[in-house]
Amino acid sequence: MDVDIGNALASVASPGVSRASLERLDEQVAAAHGRIERGMADGVHGYEALNLPGRTDPDEIRAAVAPVADCDALVTVGIGGSALGAATLVDALEGDGTETVFLDNVDPDWVTGHLEALPLESTAINVVSRSGTTAETLANFLVVREAFESAGVDWTERTIVTTGESGPLRDLADRHDLPSLRVPDGVPGRYSALSAVGLVAAAACNLDLEAILEGAAAERETLTGSLFECPAYAYGATSYALDQRGAGVNAMMPYAESLETYAEWFAQLWAESLGKDDLGQTPVRALGATDQHSQLQLYRAGPSDKLVTFVTPREREDRPIPSTEVEDLAYLGDATLGELLEAEFEATEASLAAAGQPNVRIELERVDAHELGGLLYGMEAACVLAGELYGVNTFEQPAVEWAKKATRGLLGGGDFEEADAVAEKTELRIER
Repeated sequence: MDVDIGNALASVASPGVSRASLERLDEQVAAAHGRIERGMADGVHGYEALNLPGRTDPDEIRAAVAPVADCDALVTVGIGGSALGAATLVDALEGDGTETVFLDNVDPDWVTGHLEALPLESTAINVVSRSGTTAETLANFLVVREAFESAGVDWTERTIVTTGESGPLRDLADRHDLPSLRVPDGVPGRYSALSAVGLVAAAACNLDLEAILEGAAAERETLTGSLFECPAYAYGATSYALDQRGAGVNAMMPYAESLETYAEWFAQLWAESLGKDDLGQTPVRALGATDQHSQLQLYRAGPSDKLVTFVTPREREDRPIPSTEVEDLAYLGDATLGELLEAEFEATEASLAAAGQPNVRIELERVDAHELGGLLYGMEAACVLAGELYGVNTFEQPAVEWAKKATRGLLGGGDFEEADAVAEKTELRIER
């Protein structure tokens, strides 16, 4: 990926960051890079994620998927990092037509609707949880198992397990001799897209796992001690610097429909990694050109507290726009949909710059396996670098753990003081 931070400079935008400030910040980037490299070399928790491109075995993943290679549909049961990376890959890349469903919520109507629409006799199950105790994942897995049993389908013949070294799912896999894969040690879920966690679904769809990992590895080679030489660090450092100057919102806006799920993946990565100690940008999901008509008004004319991040491919499949006899629309007949989308992107970018609103452009050659692997790795590295600059523990999520304990306590799964706080809610009801 390539990064253009020109429209985030103080000479263009407010808030913005001057070239002199970036050069001073580059000294901090060099020190942070040293810490990151040491963490990677020593296999320290979290930093280990940046080693994944060279340590993930695509053959092992394909072997686990082989027993269900004939599936017409795959239902992945997971939540957060156990689902979003996989969904990003299969939604962005053209597979073999295998239908994919990600049960990453426990809304009963939504879950039931998906299960009723699936051809269960030719559907595979991919259940993903490091601990094997994630409440939403295990609840949905029990529901899916029951649906298979009610349909007379042997779920044990159609299930792949991705979990940790021990726990209920590991015990289940051992008891039923299910194909299983390990969630890699030292890798938080939101950083696990380039492991079996993200790649089982990709393998089931016959995506090019090697190309994904090679793209990530190529991005790994760009990590150096300077933001002026490393696209990932340029993005992480610029985002941090703009936040320090008032741009506390980061709107991720890809100009490719296939990357809409990527914006969801980014939102979890950025929020859960950096949102600590009253620090961190708030990620917002947008999609070009759709959200030019729903959010751009705010980004251009609202409070100057946002960074807009564009992701755009240089090449894409195209389709001509048919000519028309309507005089005011005749100009469209000489263009293509791709040219229209590119014009909309460039106009939006220029519109924000003209209004002094900071924005950054991330360019891919195209949306393919290699480039997407590089994008995911690059954003992970950018986030790790930003965490170093903020001085937060990028790889923990104590606020999430608090809510998990409260949920478990409310369902009778133990005595947790967090659950007691629910009863203490302050109310001011206005009823009809």
